[in-house]
Amino acid sequence: MKVILTERVKTLGNVGEIVNVSQGYGRNYLIPGKFAVLADESNKKEMADHEKRLAKKVAEQKAEAEAIAKKLSAITLTLIKKVGGNGSLFGTVTNVELAKELAKQDVAIERRMITIETPIKTTGEYEISAKIFAGVEATFKVIVEMDPVQVEEMKKKQAALAAKAKERKEAPAVTEEVTEGFEEST
Repeated sequence: MKVILTERVKTLGNVGEIVNVSQGYGRNYLIPGKFAVLADESNKKEMADHEKRLAKKVAEQKAEAEAIAKKLSAITLTLIKKVGGNGSLFGTVTNVELAKELAKQDVAIERRMITIETPIKTTGEYEISAKIFAGVEATFKVIVEMDPVQVEEMKKKQAALAAKAKERKEAPAVTEEVTEGFEEST
């Protein structure tokens, strides 16, 4: 079922867009709630006339989106993650996680608006884009770092391994001296 949105619906789109929805969602929620009208020829003509009136509403929403985009471009998120022995993360950084982190910094963006080009599976710096409104996109930086507690644990393990390796190198030399002394006395 195709409908024309008369209000911005978070999960579907912006005002004036023609979207395809299930019949139950359209008949039971969107149309009775005045969020959308059926996309037939008469409504399309009416919507064209209505778009002139909606232009002000769309302009306001676009201005809000541009303000969010400007704020978003200045943001750099730093995520602390646990890293495996091979240098890859336990899990992947997702758009849901990024949306939650942005919400903590007073930037409300839906997760579906955030686009991660390549999956974030290792530490490093990434450029992430977000399509906030039709024609309004912003990019922000995400820095993924290793958990400092885990870094300390790894240093301790490496120091312990180095100490064991040093003991192993010294141990054969001591046994050779003992065996040489034993052979001379017999």
